[in-house]
Amino acid sequence: MIIDEIKKANIDAMKNRDTVSRGIFSVVLNKVKLEEIRKRENGTELVDADLVAILQKTIKELTEEKENYLKANHSDMAEQSAKQIEIISKFLPQMMSKEEIKNIISSLPDQSIPFVMKHFKANYAGKCDMRMVQEVLKGN
Repeated sequence: MIIDEIKKANIDAMKNRDTVSRGIFSVVLNKVKLEEIRKRENGTELVDADLVAILQKTIKELTEEKENYLKANHSDMAEQSAKQIEIISKFLPQMMSKEEIKNIISSLPDQSIPFVMKHFKANYAGKCDMRMVQEVLKGN
């Protein structure tokens, strides 16, 4: 599971005294723990798709943070945010290409927008960009 890889990387960062990596792993692990608690209250378990969503949201937040640092002329802090984005990105699964998405859509019995979007959300969450699925659908 992705969480095991993150925990191992966190331990390695502690051993190497890498404060930048250690800081971002702490943030991610805290978000994961909160999501685990939320899921447990609903009677479900945390899955890799949830972890991917957490990582993607964290990357989005870091990107906004980096842009704000650049606007405020804090290039050192922007570089740190960029490094953290790079660190987290390593744990994201490889995203599907447009060609893979087209092949899956063409194999579906119903190619209506609601059906296709529901299919991708249920079966490929975190492995494809839903905006790209929508673009491919409109291009068909």
